[in-house]
Amino acid sequence: MEKCINNSFKFPRVILASLSGISSLPFRRLNREAGCKFAFLEMISARSLSYSSKRTLEMMQSNSDDFPLGLQLLGEQSCYILKALEKLKDYKYDVLDFNAACPQKKITGHGKGAALLKNPKKLQNLLKGIVKVATVPVTVKLRLGWDNEKHAVDIAKHAQDAGISAVCIHGRTKTQGYRGSVNYSAIKKVKASLDIPVIASGDIWSAQLAKKMFDETNCDAITVARGVLGNPWIFNEIDEFLNTGKILPRPTIKEVSQTMRHHLGLCVDFYGEKIGTMKFRKFFIWYTSGFLKTKPLRLSVAGIKTKLQMLNLIDKFITFQSS
Repeated sequence: MEKCINNSFKFPRVILASLSGISSLPFRRLNREAGCKFAFLEMISARSLSYSSKRTLEMMQSNSDDFPLGLQLLGEQSCYILKALEKLKDYKYDVLDFNAACPQKKITGHGKGAALLKNPKKLQNLLKGIVKVATVPVTVKLRLGWDNEKHAVDIAKHAQDAGISAVCIHGRTKTQGYRGSVNYSAIKKVKASLDIPVIASGDIWSAQLAKKMFDETNCDAITVARGVLGNPWIFNEIDEFLNTGKILPRPTIKEVSQTMRHHLGLCVDFYGEKIGTMKFRKFFIWYTSGFLKTKPLRLSVAGIKTKLQMLNLIDKFITFQSS
């Protein structure tokens, strides 16, 4: 069942989150092929975009199959945010998300991301400005608060009053980072207090945990973030479990290796052999996580520099699992 954002955009129940340094076009393509119906770009700096940074424009590369697509913007100064929106006038995308959730010190130290949770009124004013000029529905990514969840509802209401179309909320505070447990009850309170859709996130590692998020928060949709790393199969697994209650079997070693080769090929085609292979190194670590006998392979991946070397390492992985 899809939920409608202000009658202008329908989003699916399961969304691929914006993952910094990860959500490139090859990564999005792979996950769309595996069942992902909506994906976000990497988080985009409003200031960098306003200056047409080469690296930022490269991060925004897309193609005709890469839709529906969300763009997540990071910033704290309206002048740069408005300049960034001007740059986006001819860029094709479906939803604009504003990040008020990133907990990294290098972000919050400059008043961006989760730092805005400490000033709901400033966040509201920034969102009002974005909504006023944006050509697509606007959403906001929040956490429960800076160091506690006491003001989570108030923060979300301030955001809603700015005229946004939906709230995406991670079930931890800034100070928690990604440690500790997700606070389902706090997300549920936010959902009950708002009139717009609420998209929940946090610890969606499996189909069962996805259903738990829906059941315990009454949210309208969820985003999958770290749970998709090395695990593109999670989208179909969640859909099947939500629709039928059936748990799909985990992929075989053969299926994992085929996906690894395909993902590597997408990276090399997009970045070129050297950079594409280097970009894939971290994915090799994620794909092989949890398997036995992989430590020597995982230690050696840092020295892999060519596509052939990486393919040989994938072959070794299969051999190790078969022995």
